[in-house]
Amino acid sequence: MAIGESVKRVDAAAKVTGRTRFASDNTMPGMRVAHYLRSPIAHGYVKSIDTSKVEELIGVDAVFTFEDVPTVRFATAGHAYNLEAAKRDVEDRLLLTRHVRYHGDEIAVVVAEDDLIAKQALSLIEVEYEEYPPILTPEDAMAADAMELHPDTQNSALPSSCLPKNVIGSHEYSNGDAADGIANADVSLEGTYQTQFQHHCHMETVVSWAYMDDTDHIVIESSTQIPHICRRIVAQALEMPIGRVRIIKPPIGGGFGNKQDVLVEPMVGFLASKLGGLPVRLELTREECISGTRVRHPFKVKVRAGADRDGTLKGLEIDVTSNTGAYASHGHSIASAAGSKIAPLYPRTPIHYKARTHYTTLPAAGAMRAYGAPQATFALDGMMEELAREIEMDPVDFRLKNGAVAGDPHPISGKPIVSAGVIECLKKGREIFNWDEKRKEYAEQDGPIRRGVGVACFSYGSNTWPVAVEISGCRMILNQDGSVNVQTGACEIGQGSDTVITQIAAEYLGIPEAKVKVLQTLDTDSTPYDPGAFASRQTYVFAHAVRQAAEQLREKIIAHASLMTEVPEEKLGLDGDICGPDGMRLSLEELAYDAYYNKFRGGQLTSEVSHKVQSNAYSYGCTFVEIEVDIPMCKVEIKNILNVHDSGRILNPQAATGQVHGGAAMGIAYAMSEELLFDPVTGKIRNNNLLDYKMPTCSDVPEIDAAYVETDETTSACGHKSIGEPPLITPAPAIRNAIWHATGVKVDRLPMGPKELFVHFREAGLLGLSMEKVGARDNVCD
Repeated sequence: MAIGESVKRVDAAAKVTGRTRFASDNTMPGMRVAHYLRSPIAHGYVKSIDTSKVEELIGVDAVFTFEDVPTVRFATAGHAYNLEAAKRDVEDRLLLTRHVRYHGDEIAVVVAEDDLIAKQALSLIEVEYEEYPPILTPEDAMAADAMELHPDTQNSALPSSCLPKNVIGSHEYSNGDAADGIANADVSLEGTYQTQFQHHCHMETVVSWAYMDDTDHIVIESSTQIPHICRRIVAQALEMPIGRVRIIKPPIGGGFGNKQDVLVEPMVGFLASKLGGLPVRLELTREECISGTRVRHPFKVKVRAGADRDGTLKGLEIDVTSNTGAYASHGHSIASAAGSKIAPLYPRTPIHYKARTHYTTLPAAGAMRAYGAPQATFALDGMMEELAREIEMDPVDFRLKNGAVAGDPHPISGKPIVSAGVIECLKKGREIFNWDEKRKEYAEQDGPIRRGVGVACFSYGSNTWPVAVEISGCRMILNQDGSVNVQTGACEIGQGSDTVITQIAAEYLGIPEAKVKVLQTLDTDSTPYDPGAFASRQTYVFAHAVRQAAEQLREKIIAHASLMTEVPEEKLGLDGDICGPDGMRLSLEELAYDAYYNKFRGGQLTSEVSHKVQSNAYSYGCTFVEIEVDIPMCKVEIKNILNVHDSGRILNPQAATGQVHGGAAMGIAYAMSEELLFDPVTGKIRNNNLLDYKMPTCSDVPEIDAAYVETDETTSACGHKSIGEPPLITPAPAIRNAIWHATGVKVDRLPMGPKELFVHFREAGLLGLSMEKVGARDNVCD
């Protein structure tokens, strides 16, 4: 049995020994190097640009400006194509731009023989700008005198006449009368919560390179999460048929959603075509990645809620304002998805959710792990904590009272929720964590060092249905030696999907995992279609195709064995070898040789399946955390953190725990330190490097414990649900609630590092400092 075991990752040895070849490791003879010229201002217009000195520099192949590229606008977000025009991503990008919309916008590109020459060439380009006032906040964007950032872009989601200036999208949904519920509740509260810009900081930077093959097709090798989607967008941007574009995805060193955008692939395709097919590489520096790719959307969330004294949650009103930066990328879909992801958590409560997303002159915000849920959950769970305290009810008991159970109708679709283990997760976590004892022990404290505990809950989907198509393909081939090659379009980006594919294939074929080889390099010319790695969708979606393909191939193997042995198919089985009555054994290698080489029967045994999923499954869970607060130092130390997950059946416990550890660590970083800082006057990013951007190292991350409640999700192929993104969602609100428990101070904005704690502790009188002695905040999230 392969499913349910902690099978070793199929790529582990190659990665830890350095054998794995990433996109930047691969090259071709004559490879050229490209670099962008980026704007030094946040908002403006290029009045003139002179590249004559560059053209005289030896070693430069070409220089292109915004005047030289196609004028077709395209969307960069990595979503499957939608046949409904109103639901497609906003097309507001050009390969290069004359209208500068953020500090670092791309206005020209140089191609040269090497890095040094390319960088020297950039310094020779002379540009004159007409500078405009930066637009840094949604409030700035809505001001009467604010310039419209995309006046010529037709928002495909709504007619432009329906949207205010610099608003990319707006929507709302209701499940019952939340306002009435709040008005008639014993207790009603309201609060405002602010989250920050965050960057993905994947180990491998953004890199792509392209050339033209002998048939004049553009071939792009890229560190991307979405090869098939990338192919379509490149074709659109370059105004060419999709079939003339080929995307190759080698192993990649992380993405976390940043590479769910098409970032530099259209440009390298353009450059290769302009240079007669010469190979051209465009590899961004770490600084360019942080300021010039994608970031997490900051949300301002206003919440009104009401509850009765018995703990019944009576109504929730949630109002989100989102900042998408200079370009749409995933735009309003983040704020929209955030509402749908939190909806199944308290499904019996009337909820009114509305959200609006604004353009500003800051780096474009896009997909990042958990896709809006961390922002929305920080606000929702903060309010849940406040209500529990107001009615003097234990926070765990309050969540137990209102949490989802199987059979509850989903607040948006109305369909019954198939499996929901949040109640069991809370009960299990409460016991493991010794919640009741610690809560009582830390109830009354004073002094400079104090401890506290906090809890927070989440819900999350397992794909994008019904918003988008969910499709995955799988092809299997029996090799001559009895091993099986498996091809899928599922993207291994470090999360372990190739290992789980191996397990599912082995389970339903009836052969050892060692005989299954998943082809790791994806190629859109030959790989079955799959949108890619995002939305915690892959295992839930591809498992159907892999299982069906394995079952088909197994049937063909059994059928051929019956031909060889003259034993009826129903009397044959497959348990590594073909087995039959009276101890009969036939090796897969013998069978494969006969199928390939017998002159009169058989043929290559293969199977292929393309499957569309028309369901979604909701994962649930919670985080318990114990912290120690040094009030004079405004410092929080995490002493104990536990993530408990209902992800259905756990297919690979060790791999699942790896996801929990990585996700919880990112959640801690989001809570405590990571924040992109911008000059509040110029809009220039202040910390686009890993020295000043405070990403925690291994020595900064505490020991993380994981536990599971296994439910049976009957809509999935193997009873499982998502686990890739959920671990990130609840550390921040749990830590926030623990700080409140320890100090009596509510911190309603992220990150909760010393800078923020200093302000709150000072205002609470814990530091003995007056307001006048300390300057106000000056980051643009305020």
